[in-house]
Amino acid sequence: MTAAAPWAAASRALMFGNFAVGCGVMVVPGALNDLAHSLAVAPAVAGQLITAAAVAVGAGAPLLAAAFGGWDRRRLLVLAMLWYAAGHGLAALAPDFALLLPLRVGTVLGAAVFTPQAAAAISVLAPPAERGRAITMIFLGWSLASVLGMPMGSFIAETVGWRWAFGAVAVLAAASALWVGWALPGGVRPPPLSLQSWRSALTHPLLMAMVAVTALSGAGQFTLFSYFAPYYRQVLGASAAQVSGLFFWFGAFGLAGNVLLTRWVDRLGAARCVQIALALMALSLLAWPWARTPGAMALVLVPWALGCFASNSAQQARLSQSAPAVAPALLALNTSAIYAGQAAGAGGGGALLAAAGFTPLSWAGLGWMGLALALSAWVSHRMQGRLRA
Repeated sequence: MTAAAPWAAASRALMFGNFAVGCGVMVVPGALNDLAHSLAVAPAVAGQLITAAAVAVGAGAPLLAAAFGGWDRRRLLVLAMLWYAAGHGLAALAPDFALLLPLRVGTVLGAAVFTPQAAAAISVLAPPAERGRAITMIFLGWSLASVLGMPMGSFIAETVGWRWAFGAVAVLAAASALWVGWALPGGVRPPPLSLQSWRSALTHPLLMAMVAVTALSGAGQFTLFSYFAPYYRQVLGASAAQVSGLFFWFGAFGLAGNVLLTRWVDRLGAARCVQIALALMALSLLAWPWARTPGAMALVLVPWALGCFASNSAQQARLSQSAPAVAPALLALNTSAIYAGQAAGAGGGGALLAAAGFTPLSWAGLGWMGLALALSAWVSHRMQGRLRA
């Protein structure tokens, strides 16, 4: 067995874990039409499942990282996925929205643990020269969730109901727990997150600005992304098959964007890759109002999809490489930022949708994305200035 074999096998298992996590996170946007109809709530109300879950993960990721910092990562990650599986199984049985909401909030705490701790674990296992590639590789799971999980979840929800879509996520999460337990070696313990580590991360203005880029770009995306399914159905007049097809199309290019990132991130640098991804998403948001048919929408979605998951993967690599000593804290904070952005976007988008319909959503998303681009460029400039000094 070569020295690289343990981390390579673990990375595949962790990638599948992120696939299951991504399927669970995206099952609500994909199933939003049937969720709203089945539970007799408006789409804007059903969308608050995204907001509430995002708030829970955003608050929970750093707190849970601190609480479980000393745990063996194999044990921690297996338990996180078992929790995720059980939560989705119970949610599939929820009789009404009032019970589904707290179940959803509790379930996603498994995601709050898994995603940042998987990145921290692979950072320990992978050799330094392969670390950027290893981190971006495990985040391919999110792209695979978009290309396979989200359209399948949408199709299941549109044809046999959202409960079956949630049940499918439960099965995936249980399978992930088994694979991670088999592939990840025991005794993986990243450096403990001391109070000084958290203080160093939280008081570093450039690192916190870097994390804020994640939150701003997430808000830009989820202002509109949360309501893709009802938009496709109500504005474009898309059929159930076309809705699922557009999700599949988005996911296919999302996967392509992340694959390209794994090949180029170490050559171009993570910071430059972040800028490219953000610019691609801004382009789609700018063109969004002119897509009046499912075919035109497919074209408009391409740049967004290419940048969507690649931006998060590149941000993870950027943070890990910028401050390796406090990387576990930064990755937990970045996970919080991902979901804080989702909460802000889904909540703000829901309020806009209820007040003014779908028209302002893309423009609001573009505003958030423009802020992310500007802040990311400023951080890169300041970081380069410090290196030259």
